[in-house]
Amino acid sequence: MGINKDQVEGRVKEAAGKVQEATGKAVGSTTQQAKGMANRVGGAAQAAYGDAKHDLKETAKDSQHKHG
Repeated sequence: MGINKDQVEGRVKEAAGKVQEATGKAVGSTTQQAKGMANRVGGAAQAAYGDAKHDLKETAKDSQHKHG
């Protein structure tokens, strides 16, 4: 059971977005907060896509083992 590039990159972007969002909030920059939120949401979406790809690959692998 491995992880794919989208899972890793998505979670890194999500974490960086959280930091950027918190930093923007701390310094009172709504622009940085918004950018951080966008990065966080985009990263979460990429990670979810990577999770789905991984699940699909695992399901296909399991199906091949049962029928092959």
